[in-house]
Amino acid sequence: MSVQPLVLVVDDEPGILRLLKQELSAQGFRVIGASSGEEALRLAEEHRPDIVLLDILMPDISGLEVMRGLRQRSNAPVILVTARDTDTDKIRGLELGADDYIVKPFNPEEVAARVRAVLRRASGLPPGGRRLLSAGGLEIDLERRLVTRQGKLVPLTRTEWQLLQHLAAHAGKVLTNRELLSKVWGPEYGDDVQYLRVWVARLRRKLGDSAARQAIIKTMPGIGYMLEASPVSPER
Repeated sequence: MSVQPLVLVVDDEPGILRLLKQELSAQGFRVIGASSGEEALRLAEEHRPDIVLLDILMPDISGLEVMRGLRQRSNAPVILVTARDTDTDKIRGLELGADDYIVKPFNPEEVAARVRAVLRRASGLPPGGRRLLSAGGLEIDLERRLVTRQGKLVPLTRTEWQLLQHLAAHAGKVLTNRELLSKVWGPEYGDDVQYLRVWVARLRRKLGDSAARQAIIKTMPGIGYMLEASPVSPER
């Protein structure tokens, strides 16, 4: 029997911590909990969780500082939990490398669905598609999961890479907003076009592209996006 994913839940509110642990356990996950930033970092070091649910507002260390510490220890995806439903907070969290965010108050079943969606997109390459591509001065290696510019690595977060790899696996084809959202984040995100715009803008900045230039990622207004790329011979 396969081992179920281990979730580290970090929240200083005992009621929320208990609720999330109960729901995730009922959904088949293994769960450990922490009520402070220091405890979260210690448990992450000891248990190596597969995913972390992290409250931003912690009493000792801010959730964003905890996330930086987690990134130094692990590549496990992080879902931020915030009581502040503002675009600034969401974008800041995403820019710091969060894989998703959830706003309080939340439905515990939705949290479990988000956890599954993030874990699903955190694994593996898409089937088929070209393996080595050239796009706007970049080289995209789908096999090795690398992007380089003139031989130098372009660092991407896990979610940025997953968005890029799906576009690259279908280079030259227009992918709809719904298809990208469903494939990269899960079907429950299918209508959240603004969420996709935020991630595409982030990815463009990393790639040296822009909404005005669109040398790499083309916007198809009202439809979706397309990656402009051509195959490269690996023997080159």
